[in-house]
Amino acid sequence: MKRLLGVIGDPVAHSLSPYIHNQWLRENEIDAVYAALEVKPAELHTALASLRTHGALGLNVTLPHKEAALKLAAEAGDTARRIGAANTLVPIPEGAWRAENTDAPGFALTLDYGDIPVEGREVFLLGAGGSARAVADVLTRRGARLTICNRTIARAEALALDLAPAARILSLDDGIGQLAKASLVINTLSLGHSGGVLSLPAAEGGIFYDISYGKGAAASLAEAGRKGWRTLDGLGMLVAQAALSFEHWFGVTPDLAAAHARARSLLEATQ
Repeated sequence: MKRLLGVIGDPVAHSLSPYIHNQWLRENEIDAVYAALEVKPAELHTALASLRTHGALGLNVTLPHKEAALKLAAEAGDTARRIGAANTLVPIPEGAWRAENTDAPGFALTLDYGDIPVEGREVFLLGAGGSARAVADVLTRRGARLTICNRTIARAEALALDLAPAARILSLDDGIGQLAKASLVINTLSLGHSGGVLSLPAAEGGIFYDISYGKGAAASLAEAGRKGWRTLDGLGMLVAQAALSFEHWFGVTPDLAAAHARARSLLEATQ
């Protein structure tokens, strides 16, 4: 019987992670299958315990569980502990999980591959959830002049206190009104999954980077494109963090470029 890996979230049916990981499992002749597993917030504790009991080889964690997954893990790697969120769970003895965060190094890789410098530049971060914490950590460590914009000011302030003490805090509406001066805007809000879209100002040469991809990012990227922003979706970050998760589980570094090309072709074929 094949062993199980998967991504847990709500929603999660849209995820390309199964497509990416199952190809890597085949390439490395690992007798396992990776699936998208919808788990409601109230079910997370039970789901993690059950999956560990039944021998799951590893899990990825997406919205809205990243912060809760860290709290439920028996151990945590340095990056996950510092950020306060986990997107990767690794099985450890006695039926427990170790939490890791590959979102932060995955995001950093996309900045490197995209030749996007942030040191000393105006960067606006939209959102203050688990993914935003990973992004804020990277941006702060790279010397960005960071502004965090969120509907709930207290949540943005808590993120800044933990990871970005020099960041400016604005409400989401106030932040959107000031985006035109940004060199880089990173959207971690999940508006696209519920049909929402941001109303953006005209760009002055900046980059709009939505960490979602496919239908989840389509509306915001289309709006940004109409307003003159250079646009970037989150597919590269998805592949990079997936590869780092795969390394945690199997000690194997998969081919990022080939996986990205396959995933991009699939997205284009289905949109």
